[in-house]
Formats: sequence, C-alpha cells, structure tokens
Amino acid sequence: MSVAQTLLRKHLRDITPYASARRSMSGGRIWLNANESPYSRDYAVTTEHLNRYPNFQSQALNQAYAQYAGVQATQLLSHRGSDESIELLIRSFCEPGQDKILICPPTYGMYAISAGLNNTPVAVVPLLEDTWQLDIPGIAAAREQVKVVFLCNPSNPLGNRLRQDDMQQVIEMFAEQAIVVVDEAYIEYAITQGEAQSCAGLLAKYPNLVVMRTLSKAFGLAGIRVGFTLANEDVIQALVPVLAPYPLPDLSIQVATQALSAEGLIEMRQNVIEALGERERLAQALRDLPYVDQVEPSSTNFILFHVEDASRLMQHCIDAGILLRNQSAQLGLDNCIRATIGAPAENDQLIETLRAFA
Repeated sequence: MSVAQTLLRKHLRDITPYASARRSMSGGRIWLNANESPYSRDYAVTTEHLNRYPNFQSQALNQAYAQYAGVQATQLLSHRGSDESIELLIRSFCEPGQDKILICPPTYGMYAISAGLNNTPVAVVPLLEDTWQLDIPGIAAAREQVKVVFLCNPSNPLGNRLRQDDMQQVIEMFAEQAIVVVDEAYIEYAITQGEAQSCAGLLAKYPNLVVMRTLSKAFGLAGIRVGFTLANEDVIQALVPVLAPYPLPDLSIQVATQALSAEGLIEMRQNVIEALGERERLAQALRDLPYVDQVEPSSTNFILFHVEDASRLMQHCIDAGILLRNQSAQLGLDNCIRATIGAPAENDQLIETLRAFA
C-alpha cells in the first residue's frame, strides 16, 4: 500500500468518484449526455478587479435571484452549483459515521457520493416502480438517524415530477428531525408548462425545508458553476460558517447577474419554450422506433427511454459522434438511455442516427 493510501482516511480508500458526463465520455461532436442547454449568448464582463477577492456573497446577485425565485435575499446563499449545496448541507447537519441521509433512487448520484465523502451512511428507499413516486410508508420505516432527506423534483434521471402532497407529507414527517431538501435543478421546464410549482413558496410554512436551484440548466450557464440554496434565515445562517470564504469567482457573479436581468429572463423562457417543443418532437420520434420499449414522460430538458440493448445503441451513437447517457446501472433502469434535448439541428441528427440503428 502506498504512503498516500496508508495515510488516507479509511472511508475514502474505496470511494468511487461521480461519473460526470465529461469524466465518463470524451470526444463526439454532439453532446447530449449532460442535460446542458444548447443555447448560449455573449456577456459583457469587466476584468479590472480580478486582482481582488470577491465578496463572500454578492448582494446584487442574491437580490436578483431572490426576486426571481420569490424569496427574500436573506433566505438564500449563492455558491458553486447545486453540488456545493449538497456537500454543504451534509457537512453542516450530519455527524460523520452516525447520522444518515435518505435518498429515493433512481436519483441524482451526487447525494450518495457526497455522503460517502463525509463518512455519512445512506438510507435508501427506492421510488415505487409502477409510478416512480415516493414510497411514503418505506420512508417512514427508514427514518431512524436520518438528518437530511434529498428529493429530486423534477427527477433526474427519470424526468418525472413527484407529487406535491407526497413531498409535503415527507417534510411534515421530518419536521423535528431532519432537513428535507428539494432539488429543483429542472424546475423551469415544469413551471413553463404549468405542470408544477416551486417548493420555494412553502418555506414560510416549513422551517426544515431547503430548496436547491441552479443556473446550469434552463439558463444555459453550466460553465460558470452558479447555484443557490433557498431556506429559512436560521438555516441559511447555520450554513454560512461552513461555506467557503469566496464561493464564486467575480466573472461568474457578473455573468449570473446579467442572466437574471429582465432581458436575460425573457431569453431564458424563450429557450425553454423551444426546448419543450423539441422534446415533444424527439419523444414522438422515439415512440415510432421498433426497438424502443417505452418513453418516460418528462418535465425536464431530457428524455429517458427503454430499449432492447442499451450498450449496442450507445456504441452506435458514439460511432456517429453523438454522446448520450446510459442509465442502466441505476436501480430499476435496465437498458435505459437518457438523451438531452439539443438544438433543432442536433435533434435532427440524433433522430436520423436512431432511425439508422433500426
């Protein structure tokens, strides 16, 4: 065993890092494997203050996002994407080796990985396979020592929405015991079609509720790594000492603030509307393919579909320069592939490639 392995904390010796889209796949000419927006724009940034550290929290950015999300600026923190929020919440509320987080797979993989990095056990209560909804009795039975619950709504990788009543039941179930986190990375797509409302409107009712948001998806800003934690002020203040002293680079703050301007919000919503139309076009094309067994309903910017042989189809698309995401390793998702909704021309090429495989 090497010196590094000998000195490394025991619980980290066998840790498997998150297989991000960029880490697990390279090359290709059409990237539809990371749920990124295909839409981008130019931003004007200044570089005169790059010799200075940025503020711990940008008042302009936080006020702009608070107004957009319908909360007070004192009810949010800005930081490096939703991933930092996951890490922050586990580090703040879970005693290592003792307290647990609870997850409901199939779900976003970073919840469990962040828990593992912090030596935090994971209670697993799978979604009900016939509906992909929360197993309320199962969650109640697994409550012991749980301090943080993660609910992904709309879901990644499924694309569906959790029932609002079920989420509220879970929040109430853990009222005196745990923080319940609703991950709303894809909420703009559900809101635009009137399919869902953000749980941010429930913060006044539930002191133990936390909502995670990001600019990486609908805003098309995955490259600047800006996310937000929304919660009641006492929760926010509990997180402040744990957050890094300079969470966001100055350039990211500048771009994010511009994206939240009136003009930026109009453009974001127009892009979401186009993505929703393209999503329906791709879904119909998938339903017409003989080797596609099922197309899951989606309230996001991606589609999950079941096929006869996911590995063969993935290789066929890779050979054509198109990167998708094989979700077959996820619980209950054998031979399932996730395709991000691209720009119209990208979707044309994906559909052509999928038809050629048939």
